[in-house]
Amino acid sequence: MDPGVVDLSRLQFAATALYHFLFVPLTLGLSMMLVIMESVYVMTNRPEWRVTTRFWGKIFGINFVLGVATGLTMEFQFGTNWSYFSHYVGDIFGAPLAIEGLMAFFLEATFVGLMFFGWERLSKLGHLIVTFMVALGTNLSALWILVANGWMQNPVGASFNPDTMRMEVGDFGAVLFNPVAQAKFVHTVSAGYVCASVVVLGVSAFWLLKGRFLPVARRSMTVAAAFGLASSLSVVVLGDESGYALTDNQKMKLAAIEAVWHTEPGPSGLTLFGYPDTVARETRYKVEIPWLLGLIATRSLDGTVTGMSELVLKAQERIASGVIAYDAVQRLKANPQDMGQRARFEAHKRDLGYALLLKRQMADPRAATPQQIEAAAWDTVPDVGLLFWSFRIMAAIGFAMIALFATAFTLCSLRMHLDARWFLRLAVAAIPLPWIAIELGWVVAELGRQPWAIEGVLPTFLATSSLSRGALWTTLAGFTALYGVLAVIEIRLILAAIAHGPEERNDQPAPGPIPAAIPVTA
Repeated sequence: MDPGVVDLSRLQFAATALYHFLFVPLTLGLSMMLVIMESVYVMTNRPEWRVTTRFWGKIFGINFVLGVATGLTMEFQFGTNWSYFSHYVGDIFGAPLAIEGLMAFFLEATFVGLMFFGWERLSKLGHLIVTFMVALGTNLSALWILVANGWMQNPVGASFNPDTMRMEVGDFGAVLFNPVAQAKFVHTVSAGYVCASVVVLGVSAFWLLKGRFLPVARRSMTVAAAFGLASSLSVVVLGDESGYALTDNQKMKLAAIEAVWHTEPGPSGLTLFGYPDTVARETRYKVEIPWLLGLIATRSLDGTVTGMSELVLKAQERIASGVIAYDAVQRLKANPQDMGQRARFEAHKRDLGYALLLKRQMADPRAATPQQIEAAAWDTVPDVGLLFWSFRIMAAIGFAMIALFATAFTLCSLRMHLDARWFLRLAVAAIPLPWIAIELGWVVAELGRQPWAIEGVLPTFLATSSLSRGALWTTLAGFTALYGVLAVIEIRLILAAIAHGPEERNDQPAPGPIPAAIPVTA
């Protein structure tokens, strides 16, 4: 294993994933906002709402195309850059991705054309149904992707088969209703709704500042204020639920996010700020709110959050148990009919992945010394400083979004938004904030489970393909150049659409036959 290949493979996938997720939240949120806007049009029959819906549909379309293009690249990377991952867990991980393509993506692809080109060909109600189906497909797509990702975080419903040397599905219902996946889905979708609301709010504020397209701007801001306030509140509530899910399923990630080095008597306090010292393994200069972390993580007044030091000791026990499972697997490869070894494997199979952590240091984990086992156990601690600050910046932006939308909702309700130019400028400046929070959220989610590609099952350094550093540098440079061009194109198209504004079109009847008195010339 070449550590450079592992790091470059991770860098390439991280760059692709973070770039792809610049488009996904806006697609998720705008699809639902289009349904709201068009529903108002159908109910009121006011042409201003039709114009508003068609404009934001144009922005949705530009963003949708880029999201599809970058998402396809990510799925191909599982085969090109992470071939052992695909071999080892493809039976489980591939199923949600296949369902996403068959159910959600085809649903989107079927109806998105009708949504754009069916305004003159469908009834108002018929077109609203088409728009709803596009939104449904978009959100179903997110569901199945997050089911797959949730299984990587909490691999339930599957087990290792020593006969095939692969992970296999035992209970697909457990995979689908994985509590981590469900918590991630509702939290991620709500974050997408906030992102779209901020964009609509900011663009509407820009138009109001310039005194342009006022009918559309006022209506768009009203929808964004109400939808954004509900969504931002739900992000915080559902984010709390995601944190609660970590208590049972990803204790090390939770401890790293909160920089809890040692288990303390409950209830645990929440550290607002501090300096996580990874050398001394303590958090210096911390400002703490007593009891709050215990309440969030355990829903009790006496609950505690297990510290990283104690979790490392637990990991040492699991590594030692995993070595027994690994030894049983090697003996079963030589004699598959050995029932004694099979029973031995079944007793320790839950910890097999922990033994694989030793392969960073040696080819055969059975030769590990206690010191090597301890070092491998400390490898289960992720980058504490990065997680600690990424989470706090993300959370701060989340609360700022609540304040932004609460102010917007109040001003719109009192019809004072046209006069509050300070707020309009603030709304324009806030447009980048949800993307920063969302990208940091993915940093917390994905780096928080390192060193695992599949939590407790497959270490990341074992999951890569047999590629050269040169090939990875070449493709990374190619992706960076291509995606940079695509980003410039999308931004220019969206800015041009905003500058041009909504089209105030009146539907005209088709022209009749040319009068005979008017000569027809070539």
